[in-house]
Amino acid sequence: MIKNNIIYNSFSDYQFEISKAQDSYIWDEKGNKLIDFTSGWNVVNLGWNNKEVNEAIVRQAKKNVYTSMWLADPIQEEYAKKLTASLPKSLNTVTREVSGVTANIMAIKTARAFTGKRKILSFRDTFHGSLYQTLQLGYSPEYPISKAIFLDFKDNIQLKYPRVNFEDKNEKEILSNFLREFEKILKTEKEIGAFITESGIITGWGSTFIAPRSYLTKVRELTNKYGVLLILDEVGTGFSRTGKLYGMNHENVVPDIVTFAKGIGNGATIAATVTTQEIAEKTFSKSNPQSTFGWSPLNVAGALKTLEIHLRDNVWEKAEKDGNYIMKTLREELKDVSYVEDINGLGMEIGVRLANGLKNFNMVRFIEKARSNGLHLANADSYSFQLMPPLTIERKVLDNGLEIFIKEIKSFF
Repeated sequence: MIKNNIIYNSFSDYQFEISKAQDSYIWDEKGNKLIDFTSGWNVVNLGWNNKEVNEAIVRQAKKNVYTSMWLADPIQEEYAKKLTASLPKSLNTVTREVSGVTANIMAIKTARAFTGKRKILSFRDTFHGSLYQTLQLGYSPEYPISKAIFLDFKDNIQLKYPRVNFEDKNEKEILSNFLREFEKILKTEKEIGAFITESGIITGWGSTFIAPRSYLTKVRELTNKYGVLLILDEVGTGFSRTGKLYGMNHENVVPDIVTFAKGIGNGATIAATVTTQEIAEKTFSKSNPQSTFGWSPLNVAGALKTLEIHLRDNVWEKAEKDGNYIMKTLREELKDVSYVEDINGLGMEIGVRLANGLKNFNMVRFIEKARSNGLHLANADSYSFQLMPPLTIERKVLDNGLEIFIKEIKSFF
């Protein structure tokens, strides 16, 4: 769709103009107040227009708004120290990125430069960014878009995600089968430089599939065994979204490279690729870590305050508590709804999946109906809802949003 000189695609189809946003609410162009269950897709985890974050940006605007890539503003160095201090000790070196896609491309460049190997192992139907190199990680060669824009998959190997449904009784078997296939590929494919994955959940595609417990631990063991670097994409799972400050903290796994964006700045445009000093020293002259607008001091100010708030308030604890509450409520209220296939998630990254091919169901129409009743939802895929309320949402507001969502699910047919 093209509207007001802007192109919107089928995934991010035009909905409405936003006239105001604050905390857990947004207002459309007609002044209708909506409870937000999207957080801008895991961006404004601390709520829309968080006062402390915005004030930090304004203060920085009075000092300096830009620095070139061969210089450093003091706030950049301060943030680099505080960000790496919040991570496992070995992850102590960072590149200044603009967005999740540039962070993931930097991670791939770094992995190839360090290992001397081209191939990247990833999951089909995942999303690590919208540029060629990252689309090839999760898109399938048979997709029409893959053919239309001539994606080249010769350096990519894709796996099927080891999805676990709610109440699955064969979780151990699912993990065992996946690990058997995973190790077989690592053993036979000698040109794999890295494996890229999220931390036990898919946030960037819309499915919100959950991996078996211990998935990340076992993957780390095997990547170490075969000398393959582990890249964790924490663009969606970072900054308290899954009930831990970072997704890796669920199993205390330390990757070789980790990427951040989205919630890192609570709306400020900033990202980061973090790795070890050993890897950085051996690759930076080859991987070309530079960006004209990477880490604008304005955005760094927002990211610095965002991190301070997460650490000060232990935001992940509320996210875990509220996430458990959301899943318990949804599972109880929708347990007898035959067309609800799965309700699962980590923290406040909750997926509600309807049966594929459900007749007479239209996702866009559902979203429009929910909006008319005061709830803003994102379009995940044709049969999946990805619920991502701000982590700071008040329980009363959360309950109101859940009530609208549950009512719409039950009454849609």
